[in-house]
Formats: sequence, structure tokens, C-alpha cells
Amino acid sequence: MDAFNNIVVAVNDFVWLILLFLLIGTGIFYSFRTRFVQVRRFRKAWNRVFGGFSLTGEKAGKDGMSSFQALATAIAAQVGTGNIAGCATALVSGGPGAIFWMWLASFFGMATIYGEAVLAQKTRVRDDNGQITGGPIYYMYEAFPGAFGEFLARFFSFAIIFALGFMGNMVQSNSISDAFYTAFGAPKYIVGILVAIVAAFIFLGGIERIAGFTEKVVPFMALLYLIGGVIIILVNIRNLPAAVASVFVCAFRPQAMGGAIAGITVRQAMRYGVARGLFSNEAGMGSTPHAHAMAKVDEPQHQGETAMIGVFIDTFVVLTVTALVILTSGLLDMDITQGISGTPVAQEAFATGFGKFGAIFVAICLLFFAFSTIIGWYFFAAANVKHLFGTKMLKPFSGIVILCILVGALLKVELVWNLSDLFNGLMVLPNLLALLALHGTVHRAAMGEKIIRNEERKTAEMCGERQKIDYLEETSRNVQKGMQIQGEF
Repeated sequence: MDAFNNIVVAVNDFVWLILLFLLIGTGIFYSFRTRFVQVRRFRKAWNRVFGGFSLTGEKAGKDGMSSFQALATAIAAQVGTGNIAGCATALVSGGPGAIFWMWLASFFGMATIYGEAVLAQKTRVRDDNGQITGGPIYYMYEAFPGAFGEFLARFFSFAIIFALGFMGNMVQSNSISDAFYTAFGAPKYIVGILVAIVAAFIFLGGIERIAGFTEKVVPFMALLYLIGGVIIILVNIRNLPAAVASVFVCAFRPQAMGGAIAGITVRQAMRYGVARGLFSNEAGMGSTPHAHAMAKVDEPQHQGETAMIGVFIDTFVVLTVTALVILTSGLLDMDITQGISGTPVAQEAFATGFGKFGAIFVAICLLFFAFSTIIGWYFFAAANVKHLFGTKMLKPFSGIVILCILVGALLKVELVWNLSDLFNGLMVLPNLLALLALHGTVHRAAMGEKIIRNEERKTAEMCGERQKIDYLEETSRNVQKGMQIQGEF
């Protein structure tokens, strides 16, 4: 088994080395193609999300869910254990400079996720029960009609089902049971049973229960963690200026800091920072479009703007707070020297302000982060189960996921985690191919042109209104061209 795990690790390293360049390259390409939509439309996006903020939105149903519910479902998956353990590992392996590269990767990732959400909205369909559904598989069909598109879509579906639905949720369950065993001595099988029961209750309630859960729990868990993090930063406020300075200095000259950090190279800082940023916010990975496709918005680009806020919250808010908690604690140099990594690094940092309660606080936050990720990942994988096998297979799929959650709580899952990473990587490539092929549609959306959804076009054709649709699109393009010409003068 160890030999097989070593092979998986080696393949993983090779695959992700290539994909990291592709992901960051796609982000840069889309930033220029959309004329930096993440900057131009950020204020509008922020107001769109929080202008009418409510924890009791309308119930989700066959016609989808509210824009905020879709965002909350996406953030449920984005903000996970990686925001604590992953950030700590990036700091230990890449030094404080990794945070700078994490920010940079996420800045470009905001343009990528804008494109994903726009395309998911444009290409969404209704399943055999009349329920709105969508995701990368549908814009893969549009990007590559014929056998190649069919192959990419099916390949992506199988990869995401295994990566997130099965193996990924085993790892998340294991994170919860480990944290509660460490903090409270709770038997892992008891924790696994409880997590599985609550997950089953939410799964079997369908989209209505999933949306209701995420819109209430995600804001609460984020606020709880941010309040705790800010308290620790304030306790260690005297170290804050040096901590912030170290992020920028170590991004280019780690040796200037001295101590164990001096042994870290710029290449390591860049590698771990970029990887952590992309892994955490999932921009370009093809997972969150499943949620954004279901948002009830007037125009596809409106949900694209909302999706950008998800990356911002995940990276520039939650991950940054974790980084500053660890950096202001003054313990990073010792952690690097002693080889401590992952969650224990964060627990030690929180203990500088909370004492013994620090480990308990981190365990509670991990529970919320990991469980919300389980719900989000189930939802994404379920959309692909419907595509491959129809809605009749959703209940058997739910049963398998619940079993994975239970088993995952009891096992050491290093191999499962590595396999999950590998399948994550395999699903990224077809998603990026489709994104790059459809860049023209995203460009038009970012420039303000009207984007007609495929379902709207189909309905119009059935009603004999195809000419009206063509007229609206042409008028939108002409108006946009007129605005551009006016801008030149």
C-alpha cells in the first residue's frame, strides 16, 4: 500500500506542477480578456451580495435558488479545512512570502471564476424532474460539440464524483473526528456516526434543505472564526507591523528575515502560495459553477460578479486572518525548526490568546468548515450523478457518500487524500479547456452585452421568437460598440 501511495504522490506532483501553470495562466488571460472585471465590477459585486443580505431568503426549488444561497453553497465548499491546516502548511513550507503569492493567484482567480459562473448560467438546463441544474459539463458540450465534448464531460463527471463525493468527503470527515479526538477525547466512531446522521438529514432534503443550511451556517461559521482570529491578532498587535512586512519581504528575499525562514527560497514561497490560493478558492477547478448555475438572477454576468466575492472572502479574508494569527504569534520560526505543520500550527497560534481553549476553538471551527465542505461537495458531485445516471440514482449515491463519511472518520486517509488530489487535478484540465474555448462569451458578458441563456433560446425557438432573440443580441452588441467608440473620444 505504501508503494502505491508513493506512486500516487509522484503522479500528483507531476500533474499539479503542470496544472498550477495552467490555472494561473488562465487567470491572467481572463483578467486581460475581461479588462480586469475583478477590479472594474468589484464594488457592484459587493453591493449585489450584501446590499439585500438576508439569512432567510426564499426557499430553493425547481427554478433554482437565490443568488446569495448559490454563493453560500459555493463558499461552503471553498472555505474548508484548507483555510486553517492548508494555510499553516503553506507558511511552514513557503514562509510568510507564500501569502503574497497566495493573494496574487487569487486575484487572477477572481477573473477565472467570473467566467465559470457566467458560462454555467448560460448553459444550464433542466433535469428529468424539471429541476434547474448546470455546471462545467454543459459548457463543455457547447465548447466542443460532438464526441470530444461528450468525452470531456463524462470524464469530468466521473472525476468530480470520486474526488469530491467519495474520497474528498472521507477526508473532511476524518478532519472532524481527528480534531474532536484531540480536543475532547471523543471516540472517532461516535463523531463519525453523528456527522453521517446530520449529513444524511440534509442530503435527503434535497436542494431546499441544502440551500437553507448553507445560507444560515456559512455566514455564522465565517463570522465566528473571524472574530476569534481578530481577537488573537489584537492580543499580539505589537507584532502586526512586522508580520505584514514579512509577507512582502519574504515574497522576494526570504533570507532577509533570518532564522529558519532564511532557508526558504523564493521558488518555495511562490509554489506553496500559489497552490494554497488555488486549492482553497477552487477558481478554475470546475466545482463551484454547479452552485452558481442555479442562481435566480436577471443576467448571467450578475452571478459572475457574485462568484468573485466568494474568492475574495475565502482568500483575502479568511485565509489572510489565519496567516496573520500565525505570523503575529511569533511561533512560525519554531514550527519550521521542529517540523510542525498543519492544524497544530494554528492551534498553537490561537493558544497565545486563548490558552488551552485555543485547541478547542480550532476544533469547533474545523467542524463547521469541514462539514459545510461535505455539504457543498455532495451537491457538486450529485449534479454530475444526475447527468450520468439520471435522478433515480441520487438516493443510492447519497447512501454511498454517507458510508464514506462514516468510514472516513475511522481511518488514516493519507492515500485517500492523495487520490482525491489526483482526481481533483484530472477534473481541472477539461474545465480549463472549455473555459479557454469560450472566452469570447465571457468577454462579451464582461463588456456588458446581453447573454441569452440556452434555455431561454430554446423556449423562444419553441414559441417562434428566435428572431426576437437575435435582435436583442445584435442590439446589445451595437450599443456596446457605440459606448466604446464614445469612450475613445
